[in-house]
Amino acid sequence: MNKTAYARSIALAATAMSCGATAALAEDITLRIGAGHPNGPAVYVADVADFFVPEVKRRVAEETEHTIEFVEGYGGAIAGVAETLESVQNGILDIGAYCICFEPAKLFLHNFPYYTPFGPQDAAQGMQAVRATYDAVPWLTEQFTAEYDQVLLGLHGWDNYHLGTTDPWETVADLQGVKIGGAGPNLPWLEFAGAVPVQSTLPDGYLSLQTGVYNGWLMFPSAYLGFKFYEPSPYYTLIGFGAMGVNALTMNQRKFDSLPEDVRQIIVEVGRAYEDQSGASNNARQAAGLEGLREVGAEIRELSAEARAGWAQSLVSFPNQQAKEADSRGMPGTEVMKTYIAAVAATGYEMPVEYTVE
Repeated sequence: MNKTAYARSIALAATAMSCGATAALAEDITLRIGAGHPNGPAVYVADVADFFVPEVKRRVAEETEHTIEFVEGYGGAIAGVAETLESVQNGILDIGAYCICFEPAKLFLHNFPYYTPFGPQDAAQGMQAVRATYDAVPWLTEQFTAEYDQVLLGLHGWDNYHLGTTDPWETVADLQGVKIGGAGPNLPWLEFAGAVPVQSTLPDGYLSLQTGVYNGWLMFPSAYLGFKFYEPSPYYTLIGFGAMGVNALTMNQRKFDSLPEDVRQIIVEVGRAYEDQSGASNNARQAAGLEGLREVGAEIRELSAEARAGWAQSLVSFPNQQAKEADSRGMPGTEVMKTYIAAVAATGYEMPVEYTVE
């Protein structure tokens, strides 16, 4: 073989090896992603389906040699609202989105926005305070990994909580003895009114209101409209318990670690982008929800400022109570509650009462 032919054969072999290496490194990735709530009425799930999933797919296709597809299972198709954390932990789901409110034991302290009711009315402002708290207290993020083998990709929330009822009411006293549904951490809000709290979930709400299991729902406008609760329960009173940043998007740690580094980086970045857009997303859906409720004939009224102030005052010790409970469970309850209250103040929002954590 002459020198020219030899050099050409070496070059061709190198090219073939290079192409083979690229092909070997490229992966076709499939991830299972899901939530207990349905896509559409639940904003945080809609943002998973309409923002997170397509954005990850787009960036992986454009920026890496890999391909990625998602098997999507929302509305409890893979895991229910109280099963998603565990399903991500054991690998049934690779990525799960869920309300922390349905993990009152495992994620007790992460429900801290519920423990300071009448907080920010604006969802973007509320998410700003929640993110500041997570950044200041790393334990909140680390617990997902240390105890549940998950990576926290991003946070999300609910829009401002109000109260819908099957019957009209004029004063807080009218709620005495009325059964009202809620997610769990928010049920103590009802003590001032003397209402009877009932633990429930969004998928159960319509039938429960229709059949009288309870006669009211602590609920934000986006879901009250989306789940059509206005049909059995047409009276919607604006109270302003606050927008709550209590939804999480997490990924199984083992699955995360198994992915190529460039794909992991994209998933982390899109997870934070999912969080960053959540406040504006919830604000838009709240406005649309209120407008939609008016259009379908729901009767919307607003609680008086005096009654609202009295309601808030009745819960003035709630943050300190929950902080001490978390402390007793070996969690940094006092630190988290103090940090969050300060973070809310830093946004410029003024609580209707002064919450003090000792």
